[in-house]
Amino acid sequence: MRFVLKIAYDGTAYAGWQCQKNALSVQEALEGAIETALGEKVRVTASGRTDAGVHAAGQVCHFDSERITVPPEKMPDCLNRFLPSDVRIVEGWGTDDGFDSNRSAKRKTYCYSLYVSPREMPLKERFSVRIDEAPSLQILKNVAKLFEGEHDFKAFCASGSSVKTTVRTVYEVRVEEGESYGSRDIKIFVTGNGFLYNMVRTMVGELMDIALNKRTKDSLLTAYETGDRSLLGKTMPAKGLTLLQVEYGEKTE
Repeated sequence: MRFVLKIAYDGTAYAGWQCQKNALSVQEALEGAIETALGEKVRVTASGRTDAGVHAAGQVCHFDSERITVPPEKMPDCLNRFLPSDVRIVEGWGTDDGFDSNRSAKRKTYCYSLYVSPREMPLKERFSVRIDEAPSLQILKNVAKLFEGEHDFKAFCASGSSVKTTVRTVYEVRVEEGESYGSRDIKIFVTGNGFLYNMVRTMVGELMDIALNKRTKDSLLTAYETGDRSLLGKTMPAKGLTLLQVEYGEKTE
């Protein structure tokens, strides 16, 4: 049987999703909990890797077992007590072998969180990035449109990535703002058919630079054409990024 899990995690203490030799990963924590609770060593496949320090509210993963008899919907209660407090399974279900949490994914949505303040706010620092200034919401919304559509995002990809193609489709970049604890909050939601290593974090850095007139629309268009990383701004810190949702057509989680 193929078990599917929707999980949430605070990525602060982890070296990303994927198992690594000398650092703790979310995958390792989850596979360890399954082995402890259910007595079987399995390999868990996720919708995609999240980098060190990146969080998730709706990561989706699957594993196979013919021995485990626990109903899929009972997996959260069964496994959560064996997981560290910063990793939780929020939903479980069963599916057929044709479903693959990685290959079957149609759309993913990430959220990048920032707040505007002259000083650090302890209640925001774990999941948001402080900035000294930000343009109006309307300017941010206008600039965000430059990232939508099908583009070659080679310039947005960190070096060392080994992917077959760097062309991706971004369906929407949505900017929202609010206020909490006396400071302005900015959230940037990015939905696409897939993302390269560091792509969203680089997009956010470039969006803010163009909106603040530190960089131009022309340099972004040239970066699309040439794949030249030096034409773009900095890659934003990992802690501001959260994987919100993975969509699979008929079943959306």
